[in-house]
Amino acid sequence: MPLYEYEHMLEWAEVQRHVAGEITLLCRQHHGEKTNGLLPKEVVVASNQNPYNKQTGTSKQHLLHYSGQMVRLRAADSYFEYRDLSDGAFFAPLVIDGLPLVAFRIEQDELLLNFIAFNELNKPIIQIVDNELIYDTNQWDIEWVAQTLTIREGRGRILLELVFSPPSEIYIRKGRLLRNGIELLVGPNYLFNTNNSIFLGAITTENCPVGFAIGDPTPNVGAGIVISGISRYKFDRKQARQYLRRCLSERRGNDEQF
Repeated sequence: MPLYEYEHMLEWAEVQRHVAGEITLLCRQHHGEKTNGLLPKEVVVASNQNPYNKQTGTSKQHLLHYSGQMVRLRAADSYFEYRDLSDGAFFAPLVIDGLPLVAFRIEQDELLLNFIAFNELNKPIIQIVDNELIYDTNQWDIEWVAQTLTIREGRGRILLELVFSPPSEIYIRKGRLLRNGIELLVGPNYLFNTNNSIFLGAITTENCPVGFAIGDPTPNVGAGIVISGISRYKFDRKQARQYLRRCLSERRGNDEQF
């Protein structure tokens, strides 16, 4: 399961030591079973040599509890929401190249969240399909603490940080949203399209079928923000990052004046 806990395979009370090779990850069910003596430590040690998730490459599904008719995507300091979502309706707060990365729909009075994120090779690394979450276990590091799921590309390099806030909100706190050569950076209080050096902040859309669409094709329904004609792969990433830092510095300067 994606939700896991650390476990001393040889029992801390017996060995009184912290050794990395003697510590594994167990889901809450199996952790409880081992603690209660229902799961032998020999089974855990053997499974640790060939973990289930490494065999399959993905985690098992985990059900998220979303419900109601008011839904919202929060990305940095921007909000894309839909109120009174009716049965059969579909709301896509974030779309890249015509693909909804975040979407809500109601089917038979049940609210269903869908989400997908890619790496730079366009490979899905995390998916939520109708409230069931699954992620690729081949990432450098994945950490889920309370409501926050963090995916890291390397030491100190966060690819994506998500906060699940049932029953109605998903929050992209920080990271990089990637698709077909498009890069959308999510910072503490900004959105930034690296390809075209477009800096955005404090956006709010309400009851638009599409909240924010970037890339092509553009939506054929009402959308709050649309950015098309994105340059791919050949943009100067270093120059774009320098421009972002200047924008943030100027923004801080303006905030201090008031």
